[in-house]
Amino acid sequence: MSHQYSIAEARSSLPQIVHQAEAGVEIQLTRRGKPVAAVVALRVLERLRGDRPRFRTAYQAFLTQYSLAEVGLDNDFFAPSRDKSAGRKVSL
Repeated sequence: MSHQYSIAEARSSLPQIVHQAEAGVEIQLTRRGKPVAAVVALRVLERLRGDRPRFRTAYQAFLTQYSLAEVGLDNDFFAPSRDKSAGRKVSL
């Protein structure tokens, strides 16, 4: 269930909006009828932010723990995924 408030309404209803967000209700704030922001509980924000490592760091950690052969991939599995040629000639 979600609720929408204009920014003007939100100014006067902030305590109620915060209470709803804490209870898990999705809150959208609108400007001229278009959604521009959301209010979420702090626990939701912390979960969304999370302390997740960057892909490169996670991949390197994965490779130190498992070999590509163990998971069924050849060492050159990713090699053909990128064409390194100069591309086609274009006449301008």
